[in-house]
Amino acid sequence: MTESAAPATAQPNQGERRDRRDRRRGDRRGANRDNEPWPATQAPDDSLLGAPGVGADGGRRGEEADGAERSGFVHGWGETSQPADSRFLSRQARRIVSAGSSTFERLYRIFVGARAVLGVALLLTQLLGNLLGARSPLALTVCVLYAAQALTLWILPRFRGAARAQTRLTRRQWLATIGFDLLTFSALHALAPGTAFNYVALLVLPVLMAGVLTARLPALATAAAVALMLLAAAWQSGLHLGDLAATMTPAGLAGIGFFVITLLTGELASRLAREEMTARGSLELARQQAQLNRLVIEEMADGVLVIDRRTRVRAANPAARRLLAMQGLGPAAPFQLQDEPAWAELSALARLAFEAGRWPEGARDLALHFAGGVTRTLRLRARFTRPRASRAAHATAGEADAAGEVFCVVFVEDLRSVQARTRQEKLAAMGRVSAGIAHEIRNPLAAIAQANALLAEEVVGAEQQMLTTMVADNVERLKRLVDDVMEVAPGIDATPRTIDLGAEVGRIVADWARTSQFALGSGSRLHVELPHEPMTVLFEPEHLRRVLVNLLDNARRYASNRPGAIVLRAEALGGAQARLSLASDGDPIPADIEPYLFEPFFSTRSRGTGLGLYICRELCERYGGSIDYWQHPDGSPHRNEFLVTARVAADTAPTPSQNRLLP
Repeated sequence: MTESAAPATAQPNQGERRDRRDRRRGDRRGANRDNEPWPATQAPDDSLLGAPGVGADGGRRGEEADGAERSGFVHGWGETSQPADSRFLSRQARRIVSAGSSTFERLYRIFVGARAVLGVALLLTQLLGNLLGARSPLALTVCVLYAAQALTLWILPRFRGAARAQTRLTRRQWLATIGFDLLTFSALHALAPGTAFNYVALLVLPVLMAGVLTARLPALATAAAVALMLLAAAWQSGLHLGDLAATMTPAGLAGIGFFVITLLTGELASRLAREEMTARGSLELARQQAQLNRLVIEEMADGVLVIDRRTRVRAANPAARRLLAMQGLGPAAPFQLQDEPAWAELSALARLAFEAGRWPEGARDLALHFAGGVTRTLRLRARFTRPRASRAAHATAGEADAAGEVFCVVFVEDLRSVQARTRQEKLAAMGRVSAGIAHEIRNPLAAIAQANALLAEEVVGAEQQMLTTMVADNVERLKRLVDDVMEVAPGIDATPRTIDLGAEVGRIVADWARTSQFALGSGSRLHVELPHEPMTVLFEPEHLRRVLVNLLDNARRYASNRPGAIVLRAEALGGAQARLSLASDGDPIPADIEPYLFEPFFSTRSRGTGLGLYICRELCERYGGSIDYWQHPDGSPHRNEFLVTARVAADTAPTPSQNRLLP
């Protein structure tokens, strides 16, 4: 589908020209993406294998439901939208997760530690002053009390009491820190005229603490209280000295300075809160994206392998593990490609790609040769991750190798599936045309059958009777062919029903054996294993009968006559799928015929229509299932196996269980 062109008279504006130029630039980048070498340019600091530093507490903390006054660490500051640097966010996210605590808690501990250090320094200063002759017993007593309180609050956590989810100081914490500091430093300042020390600078600590850890209004109130205290002390001192201007001016300037400190620290705390909220938001988005990526990759029909330079598989989804194994699932990552001889060509191809710095081709077909003569052809596509040069530049020697490591992400598909999809697309249109033609054939075919029946009533010789019989047989054959084509015609209602797979298969096998005069029992050629528990799947019973009867007819036609030559098994795969497998000991299907098994009008029998397996596949896919052929290696008692999968009903969850034999 193409977009309609703009009128020739319309002139694109500057924004449209810029958009077109960006699209052309993006197209050129995408066209060269298959074989591009590793660029040395700097890439965003993100990880292909997972989210950076995503922990269990990746959500936002410090949220409050009320609209009351907030400190700089309350949810609400982070709601402003502003561009953020991804490298800073990644470092900030890792720092937050590694710290294991909120910003408020960390800053509160810093201030409590600073108070303890200040208390010890004040006590030592007073002791030194007393030794030098500047004795002030009251100031020494105040310093001793302050040092004892600050050290107790710092050493004993139960007195400190800062909760992880806390966003501002409680009343008790405010009284134990800022309130106690204001009282102590005000007392020392009041005693300053009788001593040789100046304690005005100490008032910066409670002002800073209020600006960072409290809401703006309490912080400004703290600065105002300090300024009023300084002005009162200066006014009292000016009355004694007789010069109010000389004492009030420095006090007023100091008060202004405390207001400036309060406003600046409040703004810095708000900015830090916004950055923390943004970092925590990026952590949550990264965690959700990692979960989404993991879910998508795990459920992909195509295999995904992540290979490092040492040809070690770092990650592999179930589809890739299934394609790399002869049967079942391959080993879970991590594993070495050199561990399995069948992967030798894949290992050599990956090593060559790392040495050359590019994947050899846009898509590469590769054959895996397993033991027993089984060969599976895969189609491989690959991309290389970009080295994170910016991160490696700031890392240590050991971390730089990990930060700048390049991975090869290989997308694996079964070549048979690729070819089947291609053929399916080509046959889709032909199927619609064939259905229309088959519908139009019915009327003249009915006329031919009726005319032949009238002629058969007037035949007089054996030769004429043979001709009318021949016409009748071919008319019936054409009717069956038309019915088969119409069975898989587009537009047929495909409403599935909930059926018990084990019970339905038992009924179908019993009816088929009775109709075909096929003996069942302990010495029968057919061995059936059905689950003991109900296994509810979504399918149409008549269509399931059509699929199973077709497979049973083919197995009976080519299998040997020994007991147990044909094995039919119904089992649960776990999760949302159940499987029906039919294995036989007949000669394996030749390699040149296997790719065309499920194509329409392809048959190895002269009287076959070539629609049997094609209809089976169409019916299985119509109900969300699939059908596939698997050839086992030499020495296996049943080399040919057809696997039919069906969707399990949503209200049931089948678990693998021991099967029962069909009597």
